[in-house]
Amino acid sequence: MKIKSLLKRNFNHQPRLNYPDYKSSILRAPVRKKISLPSTISEICGPVFNCDIIGKYDNDLTLNFSKNKSSPLGHKILIYGTVKDQFSNPIEGALLEIWQANASGKYLHPNDNTLAPIDPNFAGCGRYITKPNGSYEFTTIQPGPYPYPNRGIEWRPMHIHFSIFGRSFGQRLITQMYFEGDPLIKLCPMVNSIPDEKAISSLISTLDTSRSSSKNILAYKFDIILRGINQTYFENKKEGL
Repeated sequence: MKIKSLLKRNFNHQPRLNYPDYKSSILRAPVRKKISLPSTISEICGPVFNCDIIGKYDNDLTLNFSKNKSSPLGHKILIYGTVKDQFSNPIEGALLEIWQANASGKYLHPNDNTLAPIDPNFAGCGRYITKPNGSYEFTTIQPGPYPYPNRGIEWRPMHIHFSIFGRSFGQRLITQMYFEGDPLIKLCPMVNSIPDEKAISSLISTLDTSRSSSKNILAYKFDIILRGINQTYFENKKEGL
């Protein structure tokens, strides 16, 4: 079997790994020369996703961890959009996974030692497989901002993490979605490590009052473009799949 290699990562298009304003990057940034490893069958083949792996409430974070159908704290929001390539062709069958903090800015994770309370009815994670037209949607809770030690104590803007899987394990992209109008975005050193203002704009969802009215909850539109001049900015590979 001939293995078709994945595209090599262009390190000239990466965000700055050692960014002094983001203290953790100094501790985590590699100091040795980067290398590209050859692709193997395990990266090229699989996974094969289909709707059989998706549970009834996997894209409704207000229900998929609820105890006795109790609602989590915070106000409900709808996150929706499309996944497309650089030619505006929809990407069907992509697995989207999201994870986020609860309304108090707390993750359901043992390493989150902030003083904010855990919500017993909210796990903060969900998944969805895109439709033939590339569309997806999640019902969730508006995540809260949270403090973290950086230059003293700073605050992360409200955000939701997105993971997009393609047709192989090597085709996975990770990004974050921010919320239109959040004043903390401009103050965040993680955001400011991105040198391109257009790239930053691609990470900010747009409030959609038309969908808000239809669902009786706030709705935010977040389209994901995998390649090309209008692509969404990704943490692990700027040039997309």
